[in-house]
Amino acid sequence: MAAPILTLTQAATDRAKLLINQAGKPVEGIRVGVKTQGCSGYSYVVEYAEEALPFEECVESGGIKVFIDPMATMFILGSEMDYQEDKLQSGFTFNNPNETGRCGCGESFSVDTQNT
Repeated sequence: MAAPILTLTQAATDRAKLLINQAGKPVEGIRVGVKTQGCSGYSYVVEYAEEALPFEECVESGGIKVFIDPMATMFILGSEMDYQEDKLQSGFTFNNPNETGRCGCGESFSVDTQNT
């Protein structure tokens, strides 16, 4: 059996449920992707998903749907999504076994695309 594209911790699932319930508009779930940004190359993107888009994978956790942008699959395969909160910041974080580097501020990451 292949490893799941993405797993969610209980904290991430709980936070996603809260955000979906507070969306102010009908949403199907959340979407996870990556974009080119930052000093290390890529940054994670988490946004509302109003509907499933063609070719997206869907992961369900605790009754919520997480849609994976097909362009992000090779970058996040096998990752764990978490939600962390402290005195200065809060947000979704990713434990990604594919990362080969991360910038000092933690906003972006790099992946060796030759081996993915």
